[in-house]
Amino acid sequence: MHILLTGAAGFIGRHVLAQLLDRGHEVRALDSLRPDVHRSGAAWTTPRGVEAWVGDMRDAAFVAKAVDGVDAVIHLAAKVGLGVDIGDMPDYASSNDVGTAELLAAMARADVSRLTLASSMVVYGEGFGRCPEHGSVRPGPRLESALAAGDFEPPCPICARPLAVGLVDEETSFDPRNAYATSKAAQEFYAANWARATGGSAAMMRYHNVYGPGMPRDTPYAGVASIFTSALRRGEAPRVFEDGRQRRDFVHVRDVAAATVRACERPVEGVRAYNVGSGTPRTVGDMAHALARALDGPAPIVTGQYRLGDVRHITADSSRLRRELGWTPAVGFADGMTELAALSGEEPARPRTALA
Repeated sequence: MHILLTGAAGFIGRHVLAQLLDRGHEVRALDSLRPDVHRSGAAWTTPRGVEAWVGDMRDAAFVAKAVDGVDAVIHLAAKVGLGVDIGDMPDYASSNDVGTAELLAAMARADVSRLTLASSMVVYGEGFGRCPEHGSVRPGPRLESALAAGDFEPPCPICARPLAVGLVDEETSFDPRNAYATSKAAQEFYAANWARATGGSAAMMRYHNVYGPGMPRDTPYAGVASIFTSALRRGEAPRVFEDGRQRRDFVHVRDVAAATVRACERPVEGVRAYNVGSGTPRTVGDMAHALARALDGPAPIVTGQYRLGDVRHITADSSRLRRELGWTPAVGFADGMTELAALSGEEPARPRTALA
């Protein structure tokens, strides 16, 4: 297939590009190279045979040319991060939602009917917890007064009892709790609107906490694994927010890329969402300790700091992806941490056929 890959110079995009090329696809690679993500200023080069396009997804004329002649689109381009400052909202709405709307309008005009969209598990907010009295409940927003007092667990909104953590599936309703999450939810709604209006196929890939070679470091977009490894390489203890018991599903970037390519190659009928996770939840503290051991660094420091926009736990059921698309993660947590620790130098490692 001839595939348009947006966000191709990014962390996940480079790995998706590598796997598309390995599987024999023709790729048009697009990225805005926005400086708050690509700080190095290095020239963007691609493997032989890849079309490299630099431009903004909000530019309707540019996007119209980018979709011309392609068979499918993998849309990764987005402003990422939490968006904890209210002042961030316009940039999230513009970069993510206006850009996606321009892309979908151009796809409709060009009769391109296959979309694979990078979404996120953050659309679920806190997901659901299980109360011993009231069963499955949606935790209410965490209060700053409780967080400041070190009370990090969201209670049952009915009786205030502690909640057991449960997995959320793709039918769980959205409850986005920061600007980034809201923009990803909006992207999904726009894509669903497009699919219904055009008869197109839209696969929504709700990524969990992605880590691996090429992670951004020390930027507003760095994941927690990148922040921890950067500190350890400086000889500093990783600083863990709250009490370190926040539950996440850390999934390797090569597994995420493989799931994304598979979804593109096997288009769904209409709209289908897929949680993309390893299936083995870990705590943030687990990751910090694993990296400290692997890098022979100082033990993590639990700081009690918090960010109001963070969710406490988000661990989703990824069985639909395994069942329907035949995908299984190939990189275990221990091996992934060992690989992460082995990466050296200040610049992130690049995948074998990815962009330089």
